[in-house]
Amino acid sequence: MTAVLNPSGIRPGIRYAVQASAVDAHLFDVTLHIAKPAANQLLSLPVWIPGSYLVREFSKNLQGLSATQNGQPIEAHQLSKNQWKIGCSQGDTCVISYQICAYDTSVRTAWLDSRRGFFNGTSLCLRVHGQEDQAHALELLTSPATESWQIATGLTAAKVDANGFGLYTAAHYDELVDCPVEMGQFWRGSFTAGGVPHEFVVAGAAPSFDGERLLADTQKICETEIAFWHADGSQPPMQRYVFMLNVVDDSYGGLEHRNSTALICGRRDLPRKGEAKASEGYNTLLGLISHEYFHTWNVKRLRPAEFARYDYEQENYTELLWFFEGFTSYYDDLFLRRAGLLDNAQYLKLITRTINQVLQTPGRQVQSVAEASFDAWVKYYRQDENTANHTVSYYTKGSLVALCLDLALRAHDSHSLDDVMRSLWQQTQGGPISEADVLGVVTRLGSPAIAAQLHSWVHSTDDLPLRELLAQHGINAKVEPAQLAQKLGLRVQENHSVQIKTVLRGGPAEQAGMMAGDEWLAIAVDGQRWRISKLDDVTLYAGSSNPVTAWVARDRQILELTLHLSPATAKPASEDADSATAISNLGLEISDKATAERWLTGAAA
Repeated sequence: MTAVLNPSGIRPGIRYAVQASAVDAHLFDVTLHIAKPAANQLLSLPVWIPGSYLVREFSKNLQGLSATQNGQPIEAHQLSKNQWKIGCSQGDTCVISYQICAYDTSVRTAWLDSRRGFFNGTSLCLRVHGQEDQAHALELLTSPATESWQIATGLTAAKVDANGFGLYTAAHYDELVDCPVEMGQFWRGSFTAGGVPHEFVVAGAAPSFDGERLLADTQKICETEIAFWHADGSQPPMQRYVFMLNVVDDSYGGLEHRNSTALICGRRDLPRKGEAKASEGYNTLLGLISHEYFHTWNVKRLRPAEFARYDYEQENYTELLWFFEGFTSYYDDLFLRRAGLLDNAQYLKLITRTINQVLQTPGRQVQSVAEASFDAWVKYYRQDENTANHTVSYYTKGSLVALCLDLALRAHDSHSLDDVMRSLWQQTQGGPISEADVLGVVTRLGSPAIAAQLHSWVHSTDDLPLRELLAQHGINAKVEPAQLAQKLGLRVQENHSVQIKTVLRGGPAEQAGMMAGDEWLAIAVDGQRWRISKLDDVTLYAGSSNPVTAWVARDRQILELTLHLSPATAKPASEDADSATAISNLGLEISDKATAERWLTGAAA
């Protein structure tokens, strides 16, 4: 791709030159040119990246910062963990040089080795205080180690060579750091959806990778989502879109951007040539693609009012992640169904999994999804052995709130959640929104009663009326037996022994005194000791005996615990309740196909 220098007439006063010269040391060399600095210019590196709500301290990877003006060294004084004051005079060009160690394979930070480079601007590009709204430029320089590499990014090319190295422009700092850069020798494909050119690059795929299938399936997703948001024939908000997928042995994740997304998946999750049936891993990848693409509208344009302007220096709090992440999580798999990439049974299996994940999380009775949204900075991204007991995921329960709202609206009249989302987009012109905006649209399209229900679902710890609402739309939710781990209140890893990862609140394991980190070695029954290597061994050797003695290893000591396999204090199962203490699992099946199809296919309510 070759372009004319500054075709829009933009002449950025802030320019970053990035070169991957020391690939084996994982170091990016960065040079920042400030054409008109302020006296004692302040610089800082963000502490977080929008879309991933954790203070990640990117400045920990910055080293060797120095500055010059008029060819002479000047002082660069560090003020805090991520801020510097440059001892420059006003007006004359100032040049700052530094290096970034890039050793994070995730989509959130930066990576560099001899095969591949990747970075988000929040990890590499110092913010020039007071000049954030000026035009910015990014120059990607080749080196002997990268001369055969290619470039993929959502930034606007100003003057680049055939491989993509050269000059890119951004209207301001926010745009610059919202366009990650992929570098290396990767597979590349393209398609058009809704009149918008889309590019897909894949790094690290095995030779069996079926790129054409990935393109065709992604195109169906994009066309379905563009048609959803722009049913009125309006134009999508991006001029082009780039998918950047890094394929590794075993990982999963994604991060949305204004006209691109960075993705990571396991090598076995890619579609393979000659295989007609999609694997479960591939369907999961398609769900991730659908999720991040939906964010193009829901969080990158529609966004919490608190995020109208990002503060890169500290946490940005909102109670609305249940809407922006949860509602997106509802639509991601639903669009796979609407695009014909899943059938009804496959989709209901995914919904069932989400329902049971929430029902098996005691923390949902402790924390509302609004509180979970606010606490994302210290809880969701810092999970530990107690997470399931004191918090709930705004992704999973948020998606069930969206499900309930959609079904409630459809049962009330001719409207649906689709109408709510599109009305919010039109009402705010794709801008910041508040909870009051959401409730106002629900009131107008549904009723004040449904808006009040939504408020309660979001701000209380009450369980959702899933079974009742699903039944109204031709879906029967059956109570199914609990698995042994659920009965005991455990989450474990089985590998030659049973390693306890989580002890759920109020269960038999907690009452017995088990704790996360214990290794469950054996049980004793009627004077005999049995070594166990997996949880099912417990029922094999216990038979009808109850209680049993559990032998666990903790801090090199062997402890003898009394474990009741059937908790005497558990509440009785109820066909009318949806609490984890009453229902172990729900299984979904279609009882009225015509009614269910109207919901599953997105037909008018």
